[in-house]
Amino acid sequence: MARPGPIIVGSGIAGLYVALRARELGLRPTIITKSRLEESNTRYAQGGIAAAVGGDDSPELHLADTLRSGNGLVDRRAARLLTDEAPRRIADLVRFGVPFDTVDGEVALGREAAHSRPRILHAGGDATGLQIEETLRHRAVDEGIEARERTVLRRLAHRSGEIVATLAHDDGTGVEETVGRPVVLATGGAGGLYQYSSNPSITTGEGIGLAFRAGARVTDLEFVQFHPTTFYHEGAPRYLMTEAIRGEGAVLRNDAGERFLPKYDPAAELAARDVVSRAIDQEMRRSGAACVWLDATAIPRDRLYARFPTITRFLARYGLDPSRDRIPVAPAAHYTVGGVSTDFDGHSSLAGLYACGESAATGVHGANRLASNSLLEGLVFGERVARQLLHPTSGTPSTPGREASVVMRPGRGKPLDDSSFNEVRSVLWEEIGIVRTGPGLRAAVRTLEAVSAHVEPAEPTDVPLPGANAVLTARLIATAALTRTESRGAHWRTDHPRPVAAWRIHLGLVRRPGPPAPRPRRQPLS
Repeated sequence: MARPGPIIVGSGIAGLYVALRARELGLRPTIITKSRLEESNTRYAQGGIAAAVGGDDSPELHLADTLRSGNGLVDRRAARLLTDEAPRRIADLVRFGVPFDTVDGEVALGREAAHSRPRILHAGGDATGLQIEETLRHRAVDEGIEARERTVLRRLAHRSGEIVATLAHDDGTGVEETVGRPVVLATGGAGGLYQYSSNPSITTGEGIGLAFRAGARVTDLEFVQFHPTTFYHEGAPRYLMTEAIRGEGAVLRNDAGERFLPKYDPAAELAARDVVSRAIDQEMRRSGAACVWLDATAIPRDRLYARFPTITRFLARYGLDPSRDRIPVAPAAHYTVGGVSTDFDGHSSLAGLYACGESAATGVHGANRLASNSLLEGLVFGERVARQLLHPTSGTPSTPGREASVVMRPGRGKPLDDSSFNEVRSVLWEEIGIVRTGPGLRAAVRTLEAVSAHVEPAEPTDVPLPGANAVLTARLIATAALTRTESRGAHWRTDHPRPVAAWRIHLGLVRRPGPPAPRPRRQPLS
């Protein structure tokens, strides 16, 4: 009797790649996505995808840059897999039809922050994510892979040693259970939970919350990466201004017109993202300005418009010409470094549940992801998941250096209204943002526990209402940030401003059932 085909949750690069490879290996996967098939974080990735394919580059150099960016927490074995397998996964994308840009018949390679070599492949200039997403989506449709749009994974459970998934239409109708079908979480991160984010609004970390609720361990959620340069304009979206512009020679200036990054780091505009984001935040706090300025006027106009057509078209809507005008920018939430704990083959701590891409935590990024390693991660570990789906073996993530328990109490089972969701987004931005404080983190945990008590199901067997898993993920981020009493990479606390040797470990969170909570009072946001 044939094994049931896998359920792949999410339609970004990780989900689509796993589905395509699973089909090539003879399986019959089903993709489910809570929006349209083409809507994902991948679509908005401008910078490109990193791989050591240049003549003066090597996987060893790529590995060294990845290790250096991760601030002591990168799992070397995971990073070696990533950098060694990168050229082969790029070859897969070419085979699937991704049109990478070339110059004189050679693949065009750009340079981004914290990379020692030009190794960023791009397609359509700054439309790399869009090109990859569209190519893989069309390929999946052509291959006849079943895709169920506007379908949500409402609940995961483990019953008699098998994974049970509860699926429903996004309006709550058509509820069904699947038993024994492997589930691959490729749901992306949680950046959309923040008040200001480069992510689409659907990126609310619900896959991470679903897995944790089912009993899976999550790891490294305190490390939320902020992109230093998103477009700042009242009423405009926080549109990404890829750091590839800085790789081409653009510089950042404060409100007084001064170039300020050299005083924060010798690498200046090519420093790691956490360094640049904190420097911008400090300049904005010092001056009281709402943004800083990205100055690309030294880049030849023809090159600027040829290399960054998407950005230049976007800026034109606001009357800006980047060859002449400075661009107002500010940091925004961008990438969830942590996620569902997995081994290198995508096994979570629950048999039958896999994760890959941004929703997973393999340790490959450490405390701060190297630019353009995200799309690559979805491919490299997606390949390993696909092979596991064909030939399953037992596996489990390694135990982190420290674990903390999160008490899960029954709540009142109420819907998450707009006011409560806005409160979640605001407290994440204000208290669990670029710079964090002990009192702010404690206040955030109290606020999120109060919202959680409102939306958590009244009975453990009840299916959570929409939004409950997003709130749970926000609470997990806050708990992890409060627990890690040091500053490292993307996690920076004013009350613990230095890295601590004893904290050069990964932090895992596990669930612990608890009695019903008393009705807590909401803590006002400061």
